[in-house]
Amino acid sequence: MFGMQIQAFLAALALSAAATTVQAVTLPRKSPPLTITHPSGEEIQLSSFKGKVVAVEFFFVRSPHCLQLAGLLNKLESELAPQGFQAVAVAFGPGASSGILAHMIEYFKLTYPVGYATSSQVDEYLGREAKQILKIPQMVIVDRTGTIRATSGPQGDPTLENESSLRALLQRLLHENRSPPTDFSQ
Repeated sequence: MFGMQIQAFLAALALSAAATTVQAVTLPRKSPPLTITHPSGEEIQLSSFKGKVVAVEFFFVRSPHCLQLAGLLNKLESELAPQGFQAVAVAFGPGASSGILAHMIEYFKLTYPVGYATSSQVDEYLGREAKQILKIPQMVIVDRTGTIRATSGPQGDPTLENESSLRALLQRLLHENRSPPTDFSQ
């Protein structure tokens, strides 16, 4: 019995150590290129939202927590879009298929772009190594100039999933420089 407790403790310690060895991505930084595939097959470039404040949710389709955040983004999109806000959701991992996403968009009545990308595309965008532990959902906030201003980071950031905190950050960014950038990917 004691041996099993030690093994469990060591496993938890190893997971904790792995999680803390994830390198922090320096912010602010330029948003790298990202192609998202809409369930219709249309490819959407993240850079096509230049001039807007963009909240990108990277999510798993079978996660209730991720779906709850999608509902919050839908609400914020309907309220803040006239001011220049754009929500975007990117599914990846198990179940990230056009059929499931089309059903999800219809079922939850999502009004913003939702698509999918491969895990390697998401890892590259987030600056994540394949063996690093990553809490899902991941949120990335990109300002009007195409600069990433906030990310969940490997451990997650509850303020980016909390309506009042996220709303305050978005409102602050919406009131910053309103001139459109040249391109996110440059």
